[in-house]
Amino acid sequence: MPAFLSDIYHICWRDMQRFFSQRSRILLTLVQPLIWLVLMGNIMSGMTRSAHGTGMLAGARYIDFMTPGIMIMTALFSGTFCGFSLVWDRRFGFLYKMLVAPVSRMAIPVGKMTATAIQIALQVVIIGIIAFCMNVHFSSGVLGFLMIVIIAGIFSFAMAGISLSIAIHFKTLEGVHPILNFISMPLMFTSNAVFPRAAMPDWMKVICDWNPLTHAITPMRTLVVEGWVWDQILPGLAVNLTFALVMVLISTLQFRRSIA
Repeated sequence: MPAFLSDIYHICWRDMQRFFSQRSRILLTLVQPLIWLVLMGNIMSGMTRSAHGTGMLAGARYIDFMTPGIMIMTALFSGTFCGFSLVWDRRFGFLYKMLVAPVSRMAIPVGKMTATAIQIALQVVIIGIIAFCMNVHFSSGVLGFLMIVIIAGIFSFAMAGISLSIAIHFKTLEGVHPILNFISMPLMFTSNAVFPRAAMPDWMKVICDWNPLTHAITPMRTLVVEGWVWDQILPGLAVNLTFALVMVLISTLQFRRSIA
């Protein structure tokens, strides 16, 4: 077990070093949420000016409603980059070097997924600071914000598992990119990330209820808007932990089969 954890650490650390060396990627992942907050937060703020709109948002301001959605969308799209890194590792021969080295093969996907979760946690912290400067109130306080970061990290860990499970079967970015887009875009638009569930037609509400993105956003939004309402936080947290565990099993299984 210590050797397995050491392998995870070194793979994770390598991916973190590569992340910090890509300044343009870091800049884009921070600018995009800022654009969403500034533009969408103001454009859709009119929803709270009517009694009907206020009811759909449970009395919250739209920017408060949307902040957790932006955080989880960042986790969703940044999580897909994990699969891209695997394709690059294969293209430049680093994946082969890891396979012939005395490294646990299970540690390779888990290490990459862990690095993704840490990257997302850092990005969510920065988004939270930006949101705070824009007068977004976190009803659950500092500990609640920490819980938000943890939930986003768990969700991105699971999404990285999906990304790796797909990317391991491809040798080029051109092959994996359309598939990951095909998965991530419907997940975003059929969740309650941008628009409240109450505004959806009945058939979309059913999809929204089964969307893992919804189960990540709901506890985060509760922590922002309402505070420590455990009957809304615990179910979403349990779903995310289960989702992450399942994706660890699937990604490691896919990895072992593909390189066998």
